[in-house]
Amino acid sequence: MDASERIDGISRWLIERAPHENVRDLFAGFCRELVRAGVPIWRASLGLEVLHPEVSGWQHVWMDESVSVRESDRATAATSPSYLNSPTRIVDETSAPFRRRLDAPAPRMPLLEELRASGATDYVMYPLPFLDQTRTAAISFATRDLRGFDPSEIDQLGYAARVLSPYLERHVLRRIAIDLLDTYVGPRTGQRIIEGRVDRGAVEFIEAAIWFTDLRGFTSLSEHSPIPDVLADLNLWFGIIGDVVEAHGGEVLKFIGDSVLAIFPTSPEQNGTSACRSALAAAQEFCSRTEIENGVRGSASRAPLTHSLALHFGEVAYGNVGASHRLDFTVIGPAVNRASRLLDLAKQLDRQVLMSRVFARELGQPLVDLGRHRLRGVDRPQQVFAPLD
Repeated sequence: MDASERIDGISRWLIERAPHENVRDLFAGFCRELVRAGVPIWRASLGLEVLHPEVSGWQHVWMDESVSVRESDRATAATSPSYLNSPTRIVDETSAPFRRRLDAPAPRMPLLEELRASGATDYVMYPLPFLDQTRTAAISFATRDLRGFDPSEIDQLGYAARVLSPYLERHVLRRIAIDLLDTYVGPRTGQRIIEGRVDRGAVEFIEAAIWFTDLRGFTSLSEHSPIPDVLADLNLWFGIIGDVVEAHGGEVLKFIGDSVLAIFPTSPEQNGTSACRSALAAAQEFCSRTEIENGVRGSASRAPLTHSLALHFGEVAYGNVGASHRLDFTVIGPAVNRASRLLDLAKQLDRQVLMSRVFARELGQPLVDLGRHRLRGVDRPQQVFAPLD
């Protein structure tokens, strides 16, 4: 099979038979097709950078007919020795292919030395010509063939990488879109948006336990602390909330200054009672973790993080509101308003957690009855409750 036939075969395979459902299967199939076409690759690696607050990207390594996947931490990816002393950094900086025959030691590049010790004789890496050149996208190949890669095989690998590139970029762009939606609006809401529910005013009515909390004394904290310290405190506090809400099946919808709005929707698997119990369990874990954190802060002579939290249950309109070119996916309705007013009352009563009568009825367990109180904008006094503990 000559060079043109090999490339034509790879192109036809990508168009007609390649598995495009995920990167792992696509990459594994691509490597197998190269071997089938007579290119003597022993190991191949695919590095794809994404846009995620915690994960920098993924490295897929094909060897022995299988693919392993490793993710890199965003906080350390660009400064780690494995990146700084790698062909990837050189390709990132030059936007040009990198090749090294492995017939001599490569002490400054541990990866190449490791491959050479495993019997590799030649190594080549190509930048993938993505439309977005701001993030790493590269593919590499190594061979154990004693003669290394010959010039025609180098050309074929470079061409094959370019042919594969647009298929990989589709996956990366979709992954970035999903990760950004998950990060900024939450996975449940993000799924609705990516499914195409972007019409302004398009809502669905759902029942949900509503969680509304805010950090007390935030104005004083902001006035008397450096902004970096305030941001660190907010991120710590929001982090605890995000962890416990998600762990109990809820979704954070909004960070509003120092306040947080979250919901625990009902579903075919979770009725109102289950949703409310999940919300209360999240609230109790939140209080417990905040107390632990305040113990640490107290030992460092730092002010405690105190909060009030309101829990309500009801029907909400869940969907898009906003301007024609700037939408917000959120929940609105009387139930959300009441949860907000209940939060005001929790502050007045100096309660960490306050529940409405509707929430308490759905909960169906013993609580502390705090009597009837007026909520701003609500006609009649409302009965409210607190947890026993």
